[in-house]
Amino acid sequence: MTQGSIDLKIVTDRLDIVHASVAELRALPASDLQTFVADRRNIWAGDALLRRAIEALFDTARHLLSKAHGRGGLEYREVARLAAEHGLVRDAAHAAQLLKIAGFRNRLAHHYEEVSPGEIFEVIQHHLSELDQLAEVLRQAAERLARRA
Repeated sequence: MTQGSIDLKIVTDRLDIVHASVAELRALPASDLQTFVADRRNIWAGDALLRRAIEALFDTARHLLSKAHGRGGLEYREVARLAAEHGLVRDAAHAAQLLKIAGFRNRLAHHYEEVSPGEIFEVIQHHLSELDQLAEVLRQAAERLARRA
């Protein structure tokens, strides 16, 4: 993979997808599990929006790793590991969150039959702020890397 310039438009566009997806997830009727599962469309919407937000987050990290460090075509867990290794994610807690999110995305995409409506509800109720925080961490990393170039 050839290194190049960080494209802040790509970063902004992808992180806008994260924020829009998180906003839509917050708008789902999820005051309690019973309300959430009463309409099965909430489960499908939650699944799709979570996957979309996570994939946009990791696509952003991939772009930064590719352009700044010549690393491309990476699996989700590898992106999380390299994001920490290369300082895109500097805080150990954020690095651990990114790794956990990579695993959850892989379950959503490849072991979807194992992901229960309750688990989707739990993520919507308690973990959306992590996606917002990591999006901000990657935005800051992109700005640092763009200034460096």
